[in-house]
Amino acid sequence: MKKVLIFALLSLAFASCGSVKNIAYLKNSEEIDFSRSNFLYDARIMPKDILTITVNTVNPEASEPFNLIVSTALNTSAANRNIGTSRALQTYLVDNKGCIEFPILGTLEVGGLTKSMCEKMIHDKIKPYLNETENPVVTVRMSNYKISVLGEVNRPGMFNVSNEKITILEALAQAGDLSIYGVRDRVKLIREDANGRKEIHTLNLNDADIINSPYYYLQQNDVVYVEPNKVKARNSSVGNTTHLWFTGTSVLVSIATLLYTILK
Repeated sequence: MKKVLIFALLSLAFASCGSVKNIAYLKNSEEIDFSRSNFLYDARIMPKDILTITVNTVNPEASEPFNLIVSTALNTSAANRNIGTSRALQTYLVDNKGCIEFPILGTLEVGGLTKSMCEKMIHDKIKPYLNETENPVVTVRMSNYKISVLGEVNRPGMFNVSNEKITILEALAQAGDLSIYGVRDRVKLIREDANGRKEIHTLNLNDADIINSPYYYLQQNDVVYVEPNKVKARNSSVGNTTHLWFTGTSVLVSIATLLYTILK
């Protein structure tokens, strides 16, 4: 038991030293040319995205045929009956071919487009149906933009991204940052492209050149996994060994007590 405790203390000491050595992010930032990162990220629509699309015109009646509006009954708890209706926009689910069914216009291929590209395409297709004085305003939003963070972070989970733009560092910040046992130079990014192909990319958070990486910005449905370091694995092993030792000792003590009682 004494040896186990000494080993555990030594493991914690090594964890402290290792974490001090590898805990810093972007350590070589003064050596990196960031000119390649001089662009604004814009997410692209992918299959299974859920879109909210609204069309607005000066005359509300002109845009009404192009908005998927559903009516839902209002329920009053006191009378427990429906009184009136509430109007809400219905969302569009992008199919596996990257298409949606849009009112009046029919099938639209939106997969691979940015929001602004999608808005312009719908605007141009709607314009011939409207009065020449009307200039429709089309707004496209992704309703299900989310990412997941797992492994050695303080608050693992799935996070919604309201502004449809998030970096790997921002995602880890939402998850409460890496724990002291997280491996910072081998963070895994699991990504599925528009064709369903899965890829795993390894990212080094210690290297400032990650800002120039094509994986610095996360796409919708990306999964970030932070693996535990060797110290955490050893500590887990020590914990399991200690648990088994106590369990075995308890069983032996119980048997010895029973035998002592019988033979007394």
